[in-house]
Amino acid sequence: MSGILVVAEHRRGLLADISREAVAAAVEARAAIGGPVRVVVIGDEPARHVDGLNQPGVDEILTVTAGGSEFDAMLYEEAVMAVAAEIQPTLVLVGHSADGMALAPALAVGLGSGFASDVFGFGADEQGIYALRSGFNNKVNMSLRFPAKPVVVLTLRGQTWKPSSDTGSAMVKAFAAVPTPGYSHLEYIEPPASGVDIGKADFIFSIGRGIQDENNVPRFSGLADRIGATLGCSRPVADSGWLPKAHQVGLTGKVAGNCKLYIACGISGAVQHLHGMKHVETIIAVNTDPHAPIFKVASLGVVMDSLAFADALERQLQ
Repeated sequence: MSGILVVAEHRRGLLADISREAVAAAVEARAAIGGPVRVVVIGDEPARHVDGLNQPGVDEILTVTAGGSEFDAMLYEEAVMAVAAEIQPTLVLVGHSADGMALAPALAVGLGSGFASDVFGFGADEQGIYALRSGFNNKVNMSLRFPAKPVVVLTLRGQTWKPSSDTGSAMVKAFAAVPTPGYSHLEYIEPPASGVDIGKADFIFSIGRGIQDENNVPRFSGLADRIGATLGCSRPVADSGWLPKAHQVGLTGKVAGNCKLYIACGISGAVQHLHGMKHVETIIAVNTDPHAPIFKVASLGVVMDSLAFADALERQLQ
C-alpha cells in the first residue's frame, strides 16, 4: 500500500493546532506522494476529535481506543506501529512538538524509516520523498532525501500550513484497541496564566538578560504595548521568574510561527532561542556585543545597550 499517515495530537480534551496543520500538509502533498491520506487519533475517547480532523482531502480517520485521555509515548508508538503495519504508508507525519518529539524518533527506529525533524516543507519527485529544514545554525536551508527507505517519518514545524475550515467526507474506522499500560497519567500542573500566545503573534518585542534587572521589565512591557507588539523573552528571563513561561521564545518555549517582525533586545542568540525565531522575515537585534550570534540571523543590527535603546525608542514615541 502507500499514502500518508498523520498522527493526531491532543491534550486535555482539545485537538492540537499542529494536528490540523499536519492534515493540511498531507492533503497538499498527496498528489506528489501518492495514495490516500489517513489520520490516526489515539486515546480513551478518540471519536471526539474526528470532526476537527475531517478536512477536505482526508480519505480515512482511524480511531484507536487505548490508554487514558493524555499522551503516552510508549502507547502511541505501539498503536502507530500497529496501524502502519496494516496500511503500509509511504510517509508518516507527526507534529514538531514536545509530544511529537517524544514519539517520532522511536517510531522511525521501529519502522526502519528515514527521519527528519522541524520540517517546513516536503514533497516528492522522481527521486522520491524530500524534506526541507534549516541547518548549520540557520545559515542554510537543506533539502534532505531518504534513499532506499520504504517509509519516511517527518515532524512538521507548527504555524507553517493553514488548515481548511471546511468539512470533508472521510470514512471513520475503529482500529483494534491497544492494551492499556500498567500506569496512568495523574495530573497537570498549570503554568501561571498570561494571556499571551507567542505562536500567533505577528510582531514580537523580546527581551533578554541585557535589560539587566527584573525591575526594568515593566518598562519594556510598556514599550511593547505602545508599539503594538507582543512581549517575548529568552529562556534566562523566564527561568529567573521575570516573566511567565508563556512569553518564552525558543526550543523549550514557543515558536514565533506567525511573526513577521521580531525585535530581540539584549538577547545574545543561543541556538535554543534561534530555534523559535530564526525563520522570521524581519529580525532587528539590539546587543552590546557586535559578535553576538543573534546578529547572524538579523535583518538589521544595533550595537547598543538595551536601556539606551529603550531611551531612544521612548524619545521617538514622544
